[in-house]
Amino acid sequence: MTAPTVSIDEDRSETTLPLRRLYFVRFAFAVVWAVLVFTTAKTLGPVATTLLVLYPLFDVAAAVVDARSAKTATAGLYVNIVISLLTAVGLGIAASSGIPAVLGVWGAWAIVAGLVQLVVGLVRRSLGGQWPMIASGALSAVAGTTFVLQSTQDAATLTTLAGYATLGGVFFLISALRLGRSVKR
Repeated sequence: MTAPTVSIDEDRSETTLPLRRLYFVRFAFAVVWAVLVFTTAKTLGPVATTLLVLYPLFDVAAAVVDARSAKTATAGLYVNIVISLLTAVGLGIAASSGIPAVLGVWGAWAIVAGLVQLVVGLVRRSLGGQWPMIASGALSAVAGTTFVLQSTQDAATLTTLAGYATLGGVFFLISALRLGRSVKR
């Protein structure tokens, strides 16, 4: 009895299709989350705090789903899971100190998670559709630096996080669309 053979295209498709679906979900979540933050985050109340903690927890869930279906870059995904869990806890604690503390924690997370995303995208280049993820990771690190700098200013606001999430969501959408083209080839 011979072992079943799997072509490279079938193997790539098994990884690409779940990743594409995940990217569409991440886009939708980011847009909805951004709208909710933009409308509720004028002050740091219970709703805003819940939304802030929810974002990295969603990132954890997405990384778990991704790692289960991925054949590449799983080490980076596990690093992301740990970083995002620590961030969720850190944001919960920082919320009691105010918006500047939240921006500091969020900024540190955006820097580190962005660099991890950049590396994961580079490792996954052969899947196709990863250049938006690479760009998104690099921009996340830059945005994180901006958030850390904003955390030192008196007029710090959470609404900038809505723009960050929206842009990240758009990158997930573009990557999902590009992955669709990659599968069709």
